[in-house]
Amino acid sequence: MEFTATQIATLLNGKIEGDQNVTVSKFSKIEEGEKGSISFLANIKYTGYIYETKASIVLVNDTFTPDKPISCTLIKVPDAYQAITKLLTFYNQNKTEKSGIEKPSFIAESAKIGNDIYLGAFAYIGNKVRIGNNVKIYPHVYLGDNVTIDDNTVLYSGVKVYSDCVVGKNCIIHAGAVIGSDGFGFAPTEKGDYNKIPQIGNVIIGNSVEIGAGTTIDRATMGNTLIKDGVKLDNLIQIAHNVVIGEHTAIAAQTGIAGSTKIGKNCMIGGQVAIAGHIMIPDNVKVGAMAGVASTPKEGAILQGSPAMNYKDFYRASAVFKILPDLKRQLDSLTKKINAH
Repeated sequence: MEFTATQIATLLNGKIEGDQNVTVSKFSKIEEGEKGSISFLANIKYTGYIYETKASIVLVNDTFTPDKPISCTLIKVPDAYQAITKLLTFYNQNKTEKSGIEKPSFIAESAKIGNDIYLGAFAYIGNKVRIGNNVKIYPHVYLGDNVTIDDNTVLYSGVKVYSDCVVGKNCIIHAGAVIGSDGFGFAPTEKGDYNKIPQIGNVIIGNSVEIGAGTTIDRATMGNTLIKDGVKLDNLIQIAHNVVIGEHTAIAAQTGIAGSTKIGKNCMIGGQVAIAGHIMIPDNVKVGAMAGVASTPKEGAILQGSPAMNYKDFYRASAVFKILPDLKRQLDSLTKKINAH
């Protein structure tokens, strides 16, 4: 696909400075720009590259004023980062546009399929599944009985959605994600082994949720595991049974959330965080990478460390930790002097 500066400026409501007829057909980072590509400048640390880049078009904030000559065409917009996001979204939607039902695939007679869907080869659609309009289901996807997939949602290759689970509108679920597998429920017996506790609940995913590759979300023991509107989950996250994640919370890769924990809205949780079961994470909490959260923090708290604590306390404690060997030597020396008297 090839676009002119005029077409891009029209899409973004931007103002052109330079050649309005110049064309681009690909994207590039500003420091790696080449002819025929479009890039963007949103971080002032990269300003120097705009005078060197070979990109044909660069999106910039409308407050940007060059202090020396620039060879590329500029498109000025209120927010270059938001503009490139919109442009990438538009490009990706056109690039991945697919329709029709490929063979071989299986659709149960009782399933209800909406209009303008794409169903890739080797997909399996179970009994009484309901699929909305403009849904894209890539090859090797499995939808168990009674699953609902709402309008404009995309399931990439290898996604598995177990029976009775619900996925909302405008969601994106990446390759290999598993929705609705059994929660980790086992009752120890007097013999020292375990009886499996049947997991008869489901998973309900709200609208505009994105779930990364390889992420797993367990069905509830009873009731629902809930992922609410606007939640963004990275790759390789484990969410246990009966967890609730509030609106617009974002969670980075390799985080694990134990059963029945409730996370509020607008939280930000870093990579490799461990969150214990049966606790509450209030709204607007931020948790740094590799933290271990074992108790309920205050709303809006910023946590770091394991066990997690206020990030300022963590940094002070870290500063002391670095000098513990020296402090130990000093203590040993003082102890010897005291014992000598």
